[in-house]
Amino acid sequence: MHVASFYQRFGKRFLDLFIVVLATLMLLPFMVLIAFLIKIFDPGPIIFKQKRVGRGGNVFDFYKFRSMPVNTGDLPSDKVGQVKLTWIGKLIRRTNLDELPQLFNVLKGDMSIVGPRPPIPAQIELTDLRRENGALLCRPGLTGLAQVSSFDGMSVPEKAAFDGKYAARISFMGDLGIILRTFVYLLKPPPVY
Repeated sequence: MHVASFYQRFGKRFLDLFIVVLATLMLLPFMVLIAFLIKIFDPGPIIFKQKRVGRGGNVFDFYKFRSMPVNTGDLPSDKVGQVKLTWIGKLIRRTNLDELPQLFNVLKGDMSIVGPRPPIPAQIELTDLRRENGALLCRPGLTGLAQVSSFDGMSVPEKAAFDGKYAARISFMGDLGIILRTFVYLLKPPPVY
């Protein structure tokens, strides 16, 4: 049986809260501007709520700035190119700014800064593989080992393998390394929508 380290039991949550409070204070004016632009160019809700699978298989409300037209259904990331986006929608998706409201998911305890990205409930294969390799026992994250190790066309089993590898070796230095690699990842050319 795996015994959780002090970092896993207490330090990880403390780090999450420290980063979220700091990031929210720094980014709040920017988040207000994004919300204003979304409302002006595509009337409707500013925040997009979607059901996602979290720790232990529990489903929670996942927040994003709405980048797609109102009434767009649940889509996995690889299907987004089929939807016509507003210019602000394209901008916030290409720069990952649509992800900022997930800071509130971290604050609520639904998510962590680092962990496997939460799938939509329809992604049954990914959820089942994570259940098998222990990754489903982790809080999902804003970023994770699979994201910073990603390559075009990564299969579901490959993604789940990265998630399982992360779950087996959670540590402060590992999380710090993933956070730093995320900044490098964000400097790569964005996908085209």
